[in-house]
Amino acid sequence: MSEANDAAGKGPLIYRQSIWTRVTHWVWAICLFFLLLTGLQIFNAHPALYIGQQSGFEFDNAILEIGAVNTPDGPRGRTTIFGNSFDTTALGLGMSGTAERPAFTGFPGAVTIPSYRDLGTGRVVHFFFGWIFVATIFIWFVASFINGHIRRDIVPKPADIAGVPRDLVDHATLRFKHGRHYGPLQKLAYFGVFFILFPLIVATGLTMSPGMDAAWPWLLDLFGGRQTARTIHFITMALLVAFFIVHIVMVLAAGPVNELRSMITGWYRASPGTPEAEGDRP
Repeated sequence: MSEANDAAGKGPLIYRQSIWTRVTHWVWAICLFFLLLTGLQIFNAHPALYIGQQSGFEFDNAILEIGAVNTPDGPRGRTTIFGNSFDTTALGLGMSGTAERPAFTGFPGAVTIPSYRDLGTGRVVHFFFGWIFVATIFIWFVASFINGHIRRDIVPKPADIAGVPRDLVDHATLRFKHGRHYGPLQKLAYFGVFFILFPLIVATGLTMSPGMDAAWPWLLDLFGGRQTARTIHFITMALLVAFFIVHIVMVLAAGPVNELRSMITGWYRASPGTPEAEGDRP
């Protein structure tokens, strides 16, 4: 079968993604969508980020502030990062809507759930999907440890580290190798997401909960206070959004049909010359 595929210019179909990987992948996609948009709703209640235990008008520890200011030309959206201010009206940050009906919020209603100011609903939806997200992470870790997915496809090995420069060149020139296992850059990216970003966003989310602070007060010491945890939480979310954008670009560049098939059915068309293994062929 492999020789026939090679002769036709196609590699073999291999079973690359287990049912656990596929189901958790799509559950995460749904959870992160709602967590992001409800998170921005919650952020809009106080659109500023601080370092330290405390925040307020009498403190000068803000690293990010989004708001609106009056100017001779009327109100404008303004974002201040580390003391440097930028007019962000065009981005909808600080001020959005029309000139006749402006909305003065950190992020525009188009990217929040609900689209209007409703902190209570935003928090309820955020926590609902947050716990589904945590449960899915637990299920993925247990299943992936048992079936060897973590050891085989996620944790980078010395050979993967050595192969990073070549893999960077291949990605930059859009020469993708469709192999049985993930490439060096994929492993590094997924390792960073699963073992750094996911645990970090969960831990900082728990640190912002007064109930968890009462049960685990050491979380506040670990992250340098509730406000610092909130800032780390926001930055981690931004890194996950950046990962998602790069992920989608790579899927489109590598062949969306093949990539989507693998995350829906588990079957993946490998490059010609890839050896088949027992269990391949649908």
